Amino acid sequence: MKHRFIAKRYWKDQSTAMGQSDVMAKSFDDVINLSLGDPDLITHDIIINGAFEDAKKGHTKYTDFRGDPELREEIIKFYKEEYDMDVKDEEIFVSASACLGMYLALEAILDEGDEVIMQAPYFTPYPQQVELARGIPVELPTYEEDDFQINTDNLEALITERTKALIINSPSNPTGNALTVESMKKIAAIAEAHDLIVIADDIYTAFSYQREFVPFASLPNMKERTIILNSFSKNFTMTGWRVGNIIAPDYIIRIIQQINENVVFTAPSISQRAGIYALRHRKEIQPPMIEEYKKRMFYAADRINEIPKLSVLTPPKGSFYLFMNIRKSGLSSVEACDLILKKAHVLMLPGNAFGECGEGFVRIACTVNVDTLKEAFDRIEKIEEFK
Repeated sequence: MKHRFIAKRYWKDQSTAMGQSDVMAKSFDDVINLSLGDPDLITHDIIINGAFEDAKKGHTKYTDFRGDPELREEIIKFYKEEYDMDVKDEEIFVSASACLGMYLALEAILDEGDEVIMQAPYFTPYPQQVELARGIPVELPTYEEDDFQINTDNLEALITERTKALIINSPSNPTGNALTVESMKKIAAIAEAHDLIVIADDIYTAFSYQREFVPFASLPNMKERTIILNSFSKNFTMTGWRVGNIIAPDYIIRIIQQINENVVFTAPSISQRAGIYALRHRKEIQPPMIEEYKKRMFYAADRINEIPKLSVLTPPKGSFYLFMNIRKSGLSSVEACDLILKKAHVLMLPGNAFGECGEGFVRIACTVNVDTLKEAFDRIEKIEEFK
């Protein structure tokens, strides 16, 4: 909105489909909300009880500026045990969410006018986060017919003398796709040849259904030019705790710490304690949760592909999102979402909210149980426009 007390850069409406979804969810009394990636499962008792026992013991103060030392130690152990990666303590920063972590990383590395190439379809905040850090977002389209892999010829064509960084996200929100190791190796070669920093948004690492997750930073020569963003939100159903971490070269971490001291000072101490228990008990906590979401993803994918004018790539590869192709219906992404909401009372997000190449798709978050998904698709399959 335009107002003399509002900065002019915000006069143009920048609201997103995700931001509007809460209002849309109230459209009908029986709406099934498949729009936001906020898991219906709650945080495991081991995490809750451990964190709040620690709160009673006095862990209610500011932590070390780079994060609770015990949590940093658990992160080091995690990377060694899971990926045989050696991460140093000075390469770790604990942030109040990975969303904040992305902003801190961009703020630390970008000069005004630097370009950041974003794997698209992308997580909707990326472009504005780049702009907040005075950078210029550049969309790198990926396509269903290419299995949403990054085409390295297209990547190279976008690189200019102002290109500073590339953002990748695998497993992906919104496509549910995962980059292959072969694709990542080609990206790594380009990053090295053009001296780029790669920001790896590793939020859904636990949800890699077709193969074990491989960190981009674990590839040869990539650790020194990669910024890893992690979060406990999805991997441990801890969205409300707002805690994540950044792994990057120590000189970048030092700048991130300086910036963060002027933003939130430290991440919440109790949430950081929760992160300790999450990592320590992941072998007990994660398998049932992962199996539940995998079951939902495969069920929803099967139901989608039974509807004549809808389709989705199978088998699902990762995350808990499906990018449903609606092109055969002749509807735009927004029109399809409006139709599904009005006729089936099911709320989804239009694919073009995730970049121009998302047009023709609708994102589904499988964050409700199979019975609820069944009801949602029972309603959707009755819509004439999809028959």
